[in-house]
Amino acid sequence: MRINKFISETGFCSRREADKLVAAGKVTINGVVAELGSQAEEGDDVRVLGKPIAEKSKHVYIVVNKPVGITCTTETHVPGNIVDFVNHRERIFPIGRLDKDSEGLILMTNDGDIVNQILRSEGRHEKEYVVTVNRPVTPQFIQGMSSGVRILGAMTLPCKITKIGEREFRIILTEGKNRQIRRMCQAFGYEVRKLRRMRIMNIQLGSQKIGTWRDLSPQEKEELGDMLQYKLD
Repeated sequence: MRINKFISETGFCSRREADKLVAAGKVTINGVVAELGSQAEEGDDVRVLGKPIAEKSKHVYIVVNKPVGITCTTETHVPGNIVDFVNHRERIFPIGRLDKDSEGLILMTNDGDIVNQILRSEGRHEKEYVVTVNRPVTPQFIQGMSSGVRILGAMTLPCKITKIGEREFRIILTEGKNRQIRRMCQAFGYEVRKLRRMRIMNIQLGSQKIGTWRDLSPQEKEELGDMLQYKLD
């Protein structure tokens, strides 16, 4: 199999991160520096920075209620990184990102294959947020936000948005541009004061306390697998 898939299946990192390691010349297969597209099979001596990677481990899927101040990175030299914060017994990594100054639901796993399944843009997978802003939410703001906003040189996709308080709204996105909600609000002269992600696809944060994590339930894994057409073991 391709080296990026081989590495991701061990739970070392995602395929995307594996490609970066390969491109940087940090991966060897049986003593030979790997290239993008190199093949590796069971029994091969695959190493990253000279250290052998562990054999495939049981897949882990967890829901973290991330606090503000924690950074969604696997780089352990970054203070407040989510890997050290969760301190899971397995080597796991976040699926996607949630800004350091945002809080709420982030999925983490050691299943590199599911990362692409969830993040690929053509999937149009729903992500739901509750947002507090610095000014009253108006009908014009709701209409403009839901219709699409030009940010980062392109229009955002139409989205579902509902006012739930004078300065609070719920928004459901099917894409994930960099700091998208904050940029969208800024386009209308609003500043985000609090942003909390409540749901990714069928996975709900519910009443889970901030700063805690839990394993996906068997029902959640089955439903998520059905939506992705992917078997979660």
